[in-house]
Amino acid sequence: MTRFELVHLLVAQARANGFEFRKWYISRIGLPWETTHQAIETLCAERRYYALLFSHEFASSFWKAGERITFQVPTQTFTRRKKDGTIGTVNRKGYTRRSTRDDAWRYHLRELAVAEEPLRYMRRYLHIEEDFNLNEDELEPAIAADGTPLPSPQSASEPIPIEKPESSGIAIVRGRHKP
Repeated sequence: MTRFELVHLLVAQARANGFEFRKWYISRIGLPWETTHQAIETLCAERRYYALLFSHEFASSFWKAGERITFQVPTQTFTRRKKDGTIGTVNRKGYTRRSTRDDAWRYHLRELAVAEEPLRYMRRYLHIEEDFNLNEDELEPAIAADGTPLPSPQSASEPIPIEKPESSGIAIVRGRHKP
């Protein structure tokens, strides 16, 4: 998946949750609006997409209020005075915490700031289901394990059966590969 496609999907998800991309682009980037495609190309050029990723308006729309989040609480070590007056060291293991909060986007902005690759972090939270309505010329002939071709659907109007993986809480984005 290219950077342009990824930024386009991020903007699309935020727009579906109420983000006004055109208004944000004009006010924050300061360039005149032509098209969405041109605006996303401008953001991808010279890594201007960072302005979008770290925008509070974008983040609060991308991660909806009240959405369940999962995050890792790190290992903690600190000293504490015990009942008998001695100083003891407390070691707490890290653990996974799940929460539903109105300001989950603030947590994600903090995590995004320390992430090595912010776009890769954002990609984990895309909620896109790939549409599988491919043209016949895009379909490769299916071959069984024994090397024989599988029967093709009777007509182009018949749906192609596709197994959907069970959701594990993290969305998986699969792009179309054109030969």
